[in-house]
Amino acid sequence: MNDPVCGMTVDPEHARGGSFTHQGETYFFCGPKCRERFAANPAQFLRPAEPAAIAETPEKSGQIYICPMDPEVRQSTPGACPKCGMALEPELATADEDNTELRDMSHRLRLAAALSTPLFVIAMSEMLLPHSLAHALSGSALGFVQLALATPVCLWAGLPFFERALRSIQTRHLNMFTLIGLGVSAAYVYSLFALLAPGLFPTTAYDEHGRVSLYFEAAAVITTLVLLGQVLELRARSQTGAAIRQLLELAPKTARRVDADGQERDVDIEALRVGDTLRVRPGEKVPVDGVVLEGSSQLDESMLTGEATPSPKKPGERLSAGTVNGTGALLIRAEKVGTDTLLSRIVTLVAEAQRSRAPIQRLVDRVSSYFVPGVISIALLTFGIWLLFGPEPRVAHALVNAVAVLIVACPCALGLATPMSVLVASGKGASIGVLFKNAEALERLARVDTLVVDKTGTLTEGKPKLTALVPSPGVEEHALLRWAASLERLSEHPLAKAIIDAAEERGVELSTVSGFESITGRGVRGNVDQQSIALGNSRLLETSGGDPSALGAHADELRALGQTVVFVAASGKLAGILGISDPIKPSSAAAVAALQQSGLRLVMLTGDTDATAQAVAKRLGIEKVIADVLPDQKAQAIERLQREGRVVAMAGDGINDAPALARADVGIAMGTGTDVAIESAGITLVKGDLHGIVRARALSGFTLANIRQNLLFAFVYNALGIPIAAGALYPAFGILLSPMLAAAAMSLSSVSVIANALRLKRAAL
Repeated sequence: MNDPVCGMTVDPEHARGGSFTHQGETYFFCGPKCRERFAANPAQFLRPAEPAAIAETPEKSGQIYICPMDPEVRQSTPGACPKCGMALEPELATADEDNTELRDMSHRLRLAAALSTPLFVIAMSEMLLPHSLAHALSGSALGFVQLALATPVCLWAGLPFFERALRSIQTRHLNMFTLIGLGVSAAYVYSLFALLAPGLFPTTAYDEHGRVSLYFEAAAVITTLVLLGQVLELRARSQTGAAIRQLLELAPKTARRVDADGQERDVDIEALRVGDTLRVRPGEKVPVDGVVLEGSSQLDESMLTGEATPSPKKPGERLSAGTVNGTGALLIRAEKVGTDTLLSRIVTLVAEAQRSRAPIQRLVDRVSSYFVPGVISIALLTFGIWLLFGPEPRVAHALVNAVAVLIVACPCALGLATPMSVLVASGKGASIGVLFKNAEALERLARVDTLVVDKTGTLTEGKPKLTALVPSPGVEEHALLRWAASLERLSEHPLAKAIIDAAEERGVELSTVSGFESITGRGVRGNVDQQSIALGNSRLLETSGGDPSALGAHADELRALGQTVVFVAASGKLAGILGISDPIKPSSAAAVAALQQSGLRLVMLTGDTDATAQAVAKRLGIEKVIADVLPDQKAQAIERLQREGRVVAMAGDGINDAPALARADVGIAMGTGTDVAIESAGITLVKGDLHGIVRARALSGFTLANIRQNLLFAFVYNALGIPIAAGALYPAFGILLSPMLAAAAMSLSSVSVIANALRLKRAAL
């Protein structure tokens, strides 16, 4: 059984995180942290949708549409979210932007503006014209003109708002469209009865001219302003998806395939298969993830890594789809195609991060669940107070102020505050080579105070080379290397390639291996040349025979130089040692210094020996080292730091790092590492450079500050707007807030929140 949060295999009888039952299903967890994350929001980790009242069951094939504010809402057709009312977006990103809703809203806005303008002028005639002339023009005939102008605006242009309001009531998920629908319909229906059946109204509803006031202009102008806000919001939201569209546009539509007979022809990208040989000419985009077979060139990888410096490529080097070839011609072999390419995975990760919910959003959700019912209650209370104690005409004043409360309190700014910042930040991260798996990782990274880093592949190049070969007396170097390389040919350990490459360079012919066994955290063993061979660390020799102390002095010398020492035992006796050197990345020293200057405490956590780890740590200025640990012990080390009250991020790249990455508050995977590590982490650095953590942490801090600014603005806006709309300033200053001004303020508040979120695109990282 797998942990639904981190994906690790969990034995139900020994689940350290216990269990949690959701909708009749029981889930087991590897640790308390995963259980807490699941319990807080199960829908984030489970694909099935909520009950049918919330979202329709998606089809098994085709596009799925989800809500950007409520990602658990999933259905097979486009439409509006039944919870918040926002338009659903396609789950699978496409290069061609779908502007259907924007075009529809823009068309409705143009008609609404054209009809609302003369309606507004007519309604304001009493203020713009002399009193006698205004009274003469404000008869019932003019009232029918207002009705004719307002009806298309309210009943056609504003139809989407009424549909969403009705659905919100049916599903019992009241939202901003509930308030808009109530406000507009109240003003329109009141005016309709006032025009057609004024005798139904009490005398308190009549003005000084003996008429019941009409508010057709309020209903129409409110609808027009809300439409304007929706159009501005949709345009701004389209900008947040620009990063994904730019990434998708990187992928070429065709590729030049070299067939088995040597013939070259252009084929559609969908026709490519793993193993195909492709020609990439100068200036062309790489169509797939692959490896160079022939040729050399410089590739522009800036859109994937955020680095402008071209990357040199030669035979044996790996390429990523979407990168741009320089001046050299390359022959490559396809290794990953279609949705398996790094570019496709980046697009998927960015899209998922943009749809996820930050922990801070939970506060907003709790507030929103009480907010709309509270606003409706305040509007009813406002109506009652004005009806009982207000000036004449009381009914008119009561209606106008109640509608103003409903409109000004629309929680759209509050609902957009967090999702918009997450959308923009995720896109910004993708443009600099930092991929956030979800909004939780984006938010938590800013709070991290301790960074734990793996050595191999994180601080070092991860491309080790065999630099020392020390056989025991009576053992030939050639035989020692043959035994080691033959075993390692079946291993996936990063050091294995160094030994195999050394054997190939020296022309060593490898032997057949039987009874191969990989022992996690220790090494490998098997039968080679009719001997039982064991290769690994000193702990492996404890169970396989051989005394490591016989070559202890040589081993210490190699470790002092920062090399990893591998012991080889043959038939229970020490056969020799191998020294493997993994160069430190050129960027590691500067990155470590920058991370320490930012206030982070750095800890090196590695399965290598303490002497080797200390040598590397000394060169990089890392004081704390935890070495010689097994994969499960790495996770335990993370847990110990967390028990000390630290917020821990873990950076690693190997399969053995996956448990620690899942255990950490924030897991950071090197994009050059294994798929398991990337899946276990919350953040992926495409280039595999620790400088990415510096940039990611800065972006996290900017994003959290941006979210707080948005929430503060939204809360303050509603806190001030509602009492003013209810008439709190009228007794002292005679000031009332018109429903039209309330609608304008509501729309501008949403646009302001979006504009503030878009500032993240210009954040200096």
